[in-house]
Amino acid sequence: MSPRKIGLALFGIVALIGLSSWGAPRPNILLILTDDMGFSDLGCYGSEIATPNLDRLAAEGLRFTQFYNTARCWSSRGCLMTGYYAQAIRRDTLPDIPSGGNGKRPRWAALVSEFLQAAGYRCYHSGKWHIDGEPRQNGFHRSYEVRNENNNFRPGTDVEDGRPVPPAENYYSATAFADHAIKCLKEHAANYANQPFFAYLCFITPHFPLQAPAADVAKYAHTYDAGWNVMSQRRYERMTTLGLVHHALPPMQRDVGPPYYFPEALRQLGEGEINRPFPWSELTPVQQKFQAAKMSVHAAMVDRIDQEIGRVLKQLQAMGAYENTLILFASDNGASAEIMVRGDGHDPAAPPGSAQSFLCLGPGWSSACNTPFRLHKTWVHEGGIATPLIAHWPAGINARGELRTTPAHFIDVVPTLLEVAQTEKPKMIHNLPVPPAPGKSLVSGFAKDGSVTHDQLWWLHEDNRAIRVGDWKLVSTKGPWELYDLANDRGEAHNLAGQHPEKVKELAALWQAQTAQIRELALTDLPPPAESAPPKSSR
Repeated sequence: MSPRKIGLALFGIVALIGLSSWGAPRPNILLILTDDMGFSDLGCYGSEIATPNLDRLAAEGLRFTQFYNTARCWSSRGCLMTGYYAQAIRRDTLPDIPSGGNGKRPRWAALVSEFLQAAGYRCYHSGKWHIDGEPRQNGFHRSYEVRNENNNFRPGTDVEDGRPVPPAENYYSATAFADHAIKCLKEHAANYANQPFFAYLCFITPHFPLQAPAADVAKYAHTYDAGWNVMSQRRYERMTTLGLVHHALPPMQRDVGPPYYFPEALRQLGEGEINRPFPWSELTPVQQKFQAAKMSVHAAMVDRIDQEIGRVLKQLQAMGAYENTLILFASDNGASAEIMVRGDGHDPAAPPGSAQSFLCLGPGWSSACNTPFRLHKTWVHEGGIATPLIAHWPAGINARGELRTTPAHFIDVVPTLLEVAQTEKPKMIHNLPVPPAPGKSLVSGFAKDGSVTHDQLWWLHEDNRAIRVGDWKLVSTKGPWELYDLANDRGEAHNLAGQHPEKVKELAALWQAQTAQIRELALTDLPPPAESAPPKSSR
């Protein structure tokens, strides 16, 4: 038994004894995460992309309109699975502390899968991991872990339960992950029907490289010929009709490009690529054709995710688990403005979206996919941190098709799962006290007219900083603080810092105080110097 499991063993006995007093059947849990998907990329959030399965979950459940991630993949996953801000568990960078995309968590920062396993849940992981440690050492009974994230048509060095995944014909990452999730569910129904399950399904799409089955891409041929300005406006109008947003659509920032500059990649991608969201009418015909083709592939990737989720939902129905399974669906960060070429490189002669191509969404389409917000993945303006959240649980959520508009965050997922599982975290892990976590359960928000309230929400990624208190948001991108009234301007178009200097001072002090508290946590249980984190992950 691993040291972490030994540290949780006694807790598991206590948890199981406590469960007998509750009586009510605990729900199964299905947590689904996409990678680099924009806020408006689902039909139920205003998109033109076909997502009927997720739209049905939204119609039968809830959509959150002000739900947040951490702006980056690895920090979001650490936050989502522990309930702490990523910097507190050293899974995002703090100066002078071994931390970042390859940081090592303090031993008290156990994953929710460990608590659920100790409480009698069978736990299954499928897809992206991007947390320190191996899934099966952190509470999961079964795992399919993707390790080739630079090509969606090859399993590469992927592993299933620690064993290499052999080459397969007609492999596509999203399909492979859904296949594994379905396999685990079938085994669960056959062998563990008397236990609840926790399934964690993590797609690596629609993250670059933009690659999708040709038939899916063909569905969106010429859909985006009118360009990103028209697409953004149409999505905004649908979102307004759906009641998702109530502020003006901010203009695209034509002077803001990718967060990192790779001139060699631009050369390889050719004259059709452009690294600024200039008005579509200013693009050359070659650029328009190239860009429209890229968005067709992105749409196909989102479409395919929905198709694969539909297969998982059918399995839940077939095993009689659909009604009492809490399903949560979200994205790890906003759509990405990045432009680069990695992995096997890019063949300019290859069809867009094929295995031989390596395309990225870029800032024009990223701006449109993040409609109606500003900026992109890695920034902590709303475009980088806003995610859809769909919550579906017929046996536990009476509301159908409603919106939840109060702000919430990935820090809230762990307390939510623990509450519905009718269990708690231990006070000590490995003889280390478990610090209070900042999140709050969303279960009260599942009730009709329910809400979740936070004193504040906090962000830091690279040199991007933000704090939200009520409807005030203070945010900075490698420069002076900006201040926005999100009640009237969630598009962050009107900086009020000059009009309210005292509010800026007040919120900046709160941000600094929260940062100091997080830094104190990150300094606990530091690994030996030999185990200091290598440079952060590039994905």
